[in-house]
Amino acid sequence: MPHVLFYDGACGLCHRGVRFVLARDHAARFRFAPLQGAHARAVLLPRGVDPAALDTQHVVTEAGVLLSRGRAVRFVLSELGGAAGVFGVLRYLPAPLLDLCYRIVARSRHLLFGRADECQVPEPAARERFLE
Repeated sequence: MPHVLFYDGACGLCHRGVRFVLARDHAARFRFAPLQGAHARAVLLPRGVDPAALDTQHVVTEAGVLLSRGRAVRFVLSELGGAAGVFGVLRYLPAPLLDLCYRIVARSRHLLFGRADECQVPEPAARERFLE
């Protein structure tokens, strides 16, 4: 199973992040699922994560490792490589500092990037990469 990126389906920043990954993930290593969906509940709840906490992005790697917040972002960028590697500096930040930065952005994401009334509808070519 490829990596699964769980995101807030009603968050403008999250939508932009998903589009960013789709545009750069030429090997199709990532699948996507909104935190508001059944797949998120089925995968995250057994791992002790409440998918109703919409301020946190999660990745479950193909090895089954759960990464959250800044660590999830760092993992996605490192997997994408290429131009996304510019953000490679994130690997040098200690995890607590990375998560603090993540929380600061998460708190103001709706103000800065807006909200969506519903989850995004993917382009037909990318639909199979969305688990819901």
